[in-house]
Amino acid sequence: MHPRLLRHRAPVRALRAVPWRYDLPASLVVFLVALPLCVGVAVASGVPAELGLVTGIVGGLLVGALPGSSLQVSGPAAGLTVLVYEAVQEYGAGALGILVLATGLLQLAMGALRLGRWFRAMSASVVHGMLAGIGLTLLFGQLYALADRKAPTTGPEKIAGLPALLRDAATGAAAPAAVGVGIATLLLLVLWTYLPPRIARAAPAPLAAVGIAAAVTAVADLPVARVRVSGLLDVVALPDRDALGALAGTAGVGTILAFTLIASAETLFSAAAVDRMHHGPRTDYDRELTAQGIGNTLCGLLGALPMTAVIVRSATNVQAGARTKASRTLHGAWLLLFTALLPGALGLIPLTALAAVLVHAGAKLVPVRRIVGLCREHRGEAVVLGVTAVAIITTDLFEGVLIGIGLAVVKSAWQTSHLQIAVEEAPAGEGDGAGGVLRVRLSGNATFLRLPRLLDALERLPADRPVELDRSGLRHLDHACTVALASWAAQHRARSTAPLAVEPPLPTVV
Repeated sequence: MHPRLLRHRAPVRALRAVPWRYDLPASLVVFLVALPLCVGVAVASGVPAELGLVTGIVGGLLVGALPGSSLQVSGPAAGLTVLVYEAVQEYGAGALGILVLATGLLQLAMGALRLGRWFRAMSASVVHGMLAGIGLTLLFGQLYALADRKAPTTGPEKIAGLPALLRDAATGAAAPAAVGVGIATLLLLVLWTYLPPRIARAAPAPLAAVGIAAAVTAVADLPVARVRVSGLLDVVALPDRDALGALAGTAGVGTILAFTLIASAETLFSAAAVDRMHHGPRTDYDRELTAQGIGNTLCGLLGALPMTAVIVRSATNVQAGARTKASRTLHGAWLLLFTALLPGALGLIPLTALAAVLVHAGAKLVPVRRIVGLCREHRGEAVVLGVTAVAIITTDLFEGVLIGIGLAVVKSAWQTSHLQIAVEEAPAGEGDGAGGVLRVRLSGNATFLRLPRLLDALERLPADRPVELDRSGLRHLDHACTVALASWAAQHRARSTAPLAVEPPLPTVV
């Protein structure tokens, strides 16, 4: 057959190769899970609900069709909610597009430079601490939304206000209808998996909980705030020149770097987790990072939320039996059709039900089992995780992650900088003075972190005994220790009446 005819028939064969009996139902399950999460993340981020759906549509139709990963699903993520909300409050909703656009372009550059694989080198404790900090911040903030209250600005203020919030909720002073609907939704989310399998599998927990809450609110005509609905074309807006001011200062650049770091890390760590859940093609990290960059670039041009690959939707996709990327692409098509054909259905959803979904999602981001395991076996890693989470809650996401990374680097440097100092006394001999030669053997890694201990041991050596300093066992001697040893040797020779030998000789210090 002519090669040109073969090329025309290739897409037909590819379509026939798609296992539709697996991917089609899986796409519907992912769509039902993604719908309330897209809306909830957008509302919690302080932007119209439709912008979350725009990001979900782009993540399905565009990123879902690109190479990289085969089964993980992209869309707006709860992990970026706190940072997006702060950016919207600081720069305005109009500047969100330019921030996301810059994030996408930076991800494209990182993918072109093949930096995707390097994200696997990030400390797992920092990543889990980041997710724990995000989850707790999201949980604390959405507890106020669950009671139809506006949350305080900072993490410590949210925590400090919780006793008063709980008191008002218990006494009925905090919108009892909203509190009742929110708590009922949260209980349904928690208990859904304990229902009989035939009921639990009929619909995903987030969709069932939000659907029941919307139905009860509508039938009982409860005085509860609902999602405000407008068309997709009404909320989509290209970035304008006024939004460029968000890029002028260091805070805006820091926000972009935080978007990029967190979105990329969450995507690639999600890819690693999803790869362990199936036996299909493995993720190409650089291509996946490029695909995310393309998706975020388009989301930025549309003024939508930033996207990541989301572990909840991705795990649902795998567990629903998806075999190819067709399932995640179709889920974007279902989101588009729903938004185009049934936009009024969103206006029935109570905000307190979405807050309950995000409280549940925030709690699931806290890796309780991992924390317990680290406390038992690797307490240093548990400290890194805890400090990262607390730093995110008390400062902000970007600073908290930097603190966590810095602590992880210091911990790693401390653990790898093992320095053994052995002082041995040789038998006394003629010409040795009051005693034998003191042989000081150094082995391991001599870095500035161990410098105080090294100098303490050397300065305790008597001035009237011959000393042999054997540093042949050192695998590494950094500049700080080299300078310190040279200085100590010069001072020891100046005040000592006995000889000092250093083997191998110290290099010349500049």
